[in-house]
Formats: sequence, structure tokens, C-alpha cells
Amino acid sequence: MTFIRETIITSVDAAGNVHIAPMGATVTEGGYILAPFRPSHTLDNLLATRCAVVNFADDVRVFAGCVTGRRRDWPTVPAERIRGAVLSDALAHEEVEVVAVEDDGQRPHLHCQPVHLVTHSPFRGFNRAQAAVVEGAILVSRLHLLPPEKIDREMEYLSIAVGKTAGPVELEAWGWLLDRIAAHRAPTGAGTESAA
Repeated sequence: MTFIRETIITSVDAAGNVHIAPMGATVTEGGYILAPFRPSHTLDNLLATRCAVVNFADDVRVFAGCVTGRRRDWPTVPAERIRGAVLSDALAHEEVEVVAVEDDGQRPHLHCQPVHLVTHSPFRGFNRAQAAVVEGAILVSRLHLLPPEKIDREMEYLSIAVGKTAGPVELEAWGWLLDRIAAHRAPTGAGTESAA
């Protein structure tokens, strides 16, 4: 069985510019496998610098903001052991190094080994709306891949949890996702956004 943690990956390019992207990190015995789609800034950065930060965050606006293009400028601080950046509001983070690459035309698999783990704040658990926003963000990142009926069906189901348990942060993030879907479908839509 595959165990995947929904995380925020921060990476830097050769010039030190920070890129922030939601990404599922597959847990392995020695760390994580990251599999960003081609093309993506995260993939370019990981191949160029051979390191990144796996951030664990409970502000679901980061997930929604990145995949919708609404906001990508989340505050960061320098990583401690690698050349990279940590989300300022991360509950915890792991600094990782790329130790192996399995090339693939669509999604290379980068095997990453943790070199440093820091816990910043306690994790008090997701409510249902937070989990729904994360799932919705994954759907939005695949608008160009999935049939509209599947997107509509799953978003409708997820909206139940949002309606019952969301606070202001989750409602804002959910609104960003709905706006992105509408823009994607509009005749003069803004195109697609990549989660990576």
C-alpha cells in the first residue's frame, strides 16, 4: 500500500529564488519519493540543487492559493541544513536531499532522504473542511487531465464538509478553488495551473 502525505514543497533555483508547490510526498523506508509532473519549477529546482524542504502545514490557503495562482508568495525563512527555504507558518518541516532519480517522460521519481527534521508547532488535526480543501486543490491541479463530470461530482461531495465545518480560512480557500474551476471553463479561461 502506498502512503502519501499531502505537503508543501519549497525549492529554490540556482539563483536562490523560492518556489512553493503543494505535492504528495510518498513515504518510503528511507524518506520520500517526490514525483512532480513535467514541466514544473519544482522538478527543475530539484534536479538543479538536489534538495528541497517538505513542509507540513494546516493553513489550507497555501494549497489552494498555489494551485489556483491566487497566491504564491507565502512567507519563508532560510532552511537550516540545506540551501532552501521553509514556510514561516509550517507546523514542521523536513529538509531533504535527492539521492536518486528515476527518469520518466511525464513524472520522474526523485528519491529524497531527510537530513534535518524540525517541529515548530503542535498539529491539532484537520477538520473535515480542511481535508476537503486539500482534496479540492488536488482536483483543481488536474483540471486539464480529468473529465468535467468527475470534477463536478467530487467537488459537490466535498462541499458538504465545507458547508458543515469550514471557518473563514477554509471558506476563502474553497472560494479560490471554485473561482479557478469557473475560469478554466470560461471561453476565455486563464488556462491551467500546475501544482508542482
